[in-house]
Amino acid sequence: MEGCWREVLAMLVVLAGLAAPGSGYQIIEGPHNATVLEGSEARFNCTVSPGWKLIMWALKGTVVLSVTPREPIITNDRFTSASYEDAGGNFISEMIIHDAQPGDSGWVRCSLQNSDREGLAFLAVQVMGALHIPNDSIVVTEDEPCTVTCRALGWSPLPNISWEVAVPVSQSSYYSFLEPGEPRSTVSVLALTPQGNGTLTCVANLRSVQAHKAVAVNLTVVQSPSGNTEQSGASLPTWAIALLAVLCVSVFILIVVLIIVFCCCCSSRRKKKESVYQIKIRNSENDNTKKGTSETKLKNENENYAFSSDAPRTRQTARLPPKSREARAQGQPSSSPPPQEPRKQQPAPASRPQVSFNIASPQKVRSATLV
Repeated sequence: MEGCWREVLAMLVVLAGLAAPGSGYQIIEGPHNATVLEGSEARFNCTVSPGWKLIMWALKGTVVLSVTPREPIITNDRFTSASYEDAGGNFISEMIIHDAQPGDSGWVRCSLQNSDREGLAFLAVQVMGALHIPNDSIVVTEDEPCTVTCRALGWSPLPNISWEVAVPVSQSSYYSFLEPGEPRSTVSVLALTPQGNGTLTCVANLRSVQAHKAVAVNLTVVQSPSGNTEQSGASLPTWAIALLAVLCVSVFILIVVLIIVFCCCCSSRRKKKESVYQIKIRNSENDNTKKGTSETKLKNENENYAFSSDAPRTRQTARLPPKSREARAQGQPSSSPPPQEPRKQQPAPASRPQVSFNIASPQKVRSATLV
């Protein structure tokens, strides 16, 4: 009786072992989550123990790939398989998803036939959209605040935007915000005060896939119309300032040399003019001297001739008696003796001027009057 019960129990244990699915193999390690960029490949691995018969790969609940010990069963060219064996003799099945698309994002499942065990992983496909700055080149005024806008369109998820400023600035900052009505678009605004030319680069980064996109713009700075010369000179490079200093010194030296040459020329011309003027004065003095000498000679000759003719008349006039005497002489009879001729060199009265005559020669006579 007891033996019959033992045989029944053994039969039930055998049947239970045969009915239990996957009792001889199992999934040792399932796939891991993956994040890929649109258009790239996504790879998932599933490690099972020896003795397996069929491995099935499903994406978002749909079987897309089956693998048998002999060969894989491929129903879509975008989903392929690769197989490996580790050091412990376990089998590694790899599913490769080519040209991943945003619609592929979802759960990936690895399972065995006749087994309730499975491995799950999540696939995330990210999209790198467009990135642009409205203008390729920007012209701004020196030392005046300005803003530059960068837009990221069609990104999933939204990227982190940063700026690379290769421009001399006094200050700069940026901020980002979602563009209204565009859930997959973001805007970043850079505010800066430029002091020179350079390049501004907007960088959008997807950290999970280590991918980024960048766009650059050339920034040209012009001087403010009201800016002074010192500010414009301060923005020059060092070599330009040195060249300007050398040029200024050279110009100064040239001006000094020109002034010295001009002064020398003026001095030589003045001396030349003075010498000519002195020669003219000497010639004029000589001419006047000669002319004066000739006029003096002529005058002396005229005076001498006049004196010789008037001298007797002068002497007679000086010796005429007063009117009383003339009246008496008129009252006397004509029998009186005739007047005698005046004597030569008779002194004149004391009350009248004295006149002396020195005859140097018969032709020239010099006269002098003393009062």
